[in-house]
Amino acid sequence: MLNVAEICPATRALGPGVRAVVWVQGCPFRCRGCLAPNWIPDRPARQMTPDELAATLLGDPRVTGLTFSGGEPMAQAAGLAATVRAVRAVKDVTLICFTGFRLEELTGRPIAEELLAEVDVLIDGRYVAARDNDRGMRGSDNQRVHHLTERLRGHDFTGGPRRAEIHVKDRDVLLVGVPPSSLTAAWHTIGGGRT
Repeated sequence: MLNVAEICPATRALGPGVRAVVWVQGCPFRCRGCLAPNWIPDRPARQMTPDELAATLLGDPRVTGLTFSGGEPMAQAAGLAATVRAVRAVKDVTLICFTGFRLEELTGRPIAEELLAEVDVLIDGRYVAARDNDRGMRGSDNQRVHHLTERLRGHDFTGGPRRAEIHVKDRDVLLVGVPPSSLTAAWHTIGGGRT
């Protein structure tokens, strides 16, 4: 079972094209200034099988890619790898994965390598608030972009303006993307919903 904090069925804010996004619950790093502190505790959230999650991610026919974030995706690597395989059995999608681990820390760990085998772009490293340069899809400039395949090689992950979307569903508000610092400050000021 996967422990899922949140799902966004379609966004253009976390990579090229229309992407379905999964944020998992639980993170061992507790980075100061984390945009999603509610997703750090390792507590029960929405329990889903890989097949259930795959069906949800395929809900919007416009989706051309997936993005995994959290929380810490590598803490649920086996279930997420099974999810990607289930999605790709139906539709060829790209995968971007954020992790607080460095790629070198994951290499040689069989469960992590199971997910890495499915990843097209890995953005690695812990968030460091003092190194947030307000550019691209990295939270801070110490994070590295690894093209593990050639599929998204033409997309600029480190430069360019940041993109974010605000999704409203019932009484919940979800901030999607790596927001510019001005939006992040406003979000925290108003006590924004989930991120």
